[in-house]
Amino acid sequence: MTTINKQAVEELVELLNTHHLQEVEYQQNDLHIKVVAAHAPAQPVATQPVASVATTATEQPSSALPLDKAILAPIVGVAYLSTTPGGEPLVHVGDKVKVGQTLCLIEAMKTFNPIKATRAGTVTQILIEDATPVEYNEPLLIVE
Repeated sequence: MTTINKQAVEELVELLNTHHLQEVEYQQNDLHIKVVAAHAPAQPVATQPVASVATTATEQPSSALPLDKAILAPIVGVAYLSTTPGGEPLVHVGDKVKVGQTLCLIEAMKTFNPIKATRAGTVTQILIEDATPVEYNEPLLIVE
């Protein structure tokens, strides 16, 4: 039996609160910790191992973001900025994009879904980090 590290649990709770996550999981060898926000609906514990604790890159309050110019996540999943692990991102801040151009990918149910630009413009902000979970309607990028 593995002893639960109280400091690890406290750090996971802090991540959950700081980044407004619904849940966070951590696994190392036999130790598997899952922390769920009190306001989040309870869900069964996943049977597959979790590779890492993920956080979102949004550092600004959402009210400061130009949400009318945001590209939103159409589905819940894990967002990727490139097509291969460690690969070149599909777009960078400052890139000009066209309507229909793939900006990132969201993996849901083992399927990679391209997230395309809904407007032409310049990428002014990338609000997510590579390989992080995203929620439905979460802002991913700002295209102005």
